[in-house]
Amino acid sequence: MASWLGLAGAGLLSSCSDSKPGFGAIDITGADYARDFSLTDHNGQARTLKDFAGKVVVLFFGYTQCPDVCPTSMAELVEVKRLLGKQGERVQGLFVSVDPERDTPEVLKAYMENFDPSFLALYTTPEKLQVLTKDYKIYYKKVAGPTPTSYSVDHSAGSYVYDTQGKLRLYTRYGSGAAVLVGDIKLLLQS
Repeated sequence: MASWLGLAGAGLLSSCSDSKPGFGAIDITGADYARDFSLTDHNGQARTLKDFAGKVVVLFFGYTQCPDVCPTSMAELVEVKRLLGKQGERVQGLFVSVDPERDTPEVLKAYMENFDPSFLALYTTPEKLQVLTKDYKIYYKKVAGPTPTSYSVDHSAGSYVYDTQGKLRLYTRYGSGAAVLVGDIKLLLQS
C-alpha cells in the first residue's frame, strides 16, 4: 500500500510540474470586468487599451494628493521598469485619477513627470468615473478634511495588469513588491 501511495503522489507531482509557471500576483485571466476604458490622458489625447498593443499595461487608480499609497505604487512601477532593463520599454504605466475635482490635466502631467516620462495619467468626468470604477470594481470615497479643498480620497490600492494583446490577466495587491511584478511581466512578455 505504501508503494501505491508513493506512485500516486509521484503522479500528482509530475502532473503539477508539467504546468506553466504560476504568477506571483492574482491571476484573473478571463474575468468579465475591467476589459477596456475610454479616457483622456494628461496630454488631452483620447485613450483605450488598443493604444498600447504590444505592451504589458499596468493600470492603477489613485489621486495626485495621496500621501503614501499612490506615490509608492508609481515609484514601484518605475523600479519594475528599471529591473526589466530593455524589456521595460514594453511596459506602459497608467494612472487613473479618482479625484477629478483637483486632478486637472496640468496637475496630472506634473505628477507623472515625477516618475517616468512614458507613464500616462488618465481622467474623465465624475459621472463617467462612477461607471468606470464600478466596472473595474474599484472603491473610492471622498473624505472631508479641515477645509473644502484639503479632503482625502480613500480608494482601492492595487493594479490591473494586461498582456500584450490587451487582455486582463492579473491583479497585484499594493505592497506586493517590484520583484513579483517583474517576474509576472516577464512571463506575460513571453506569451
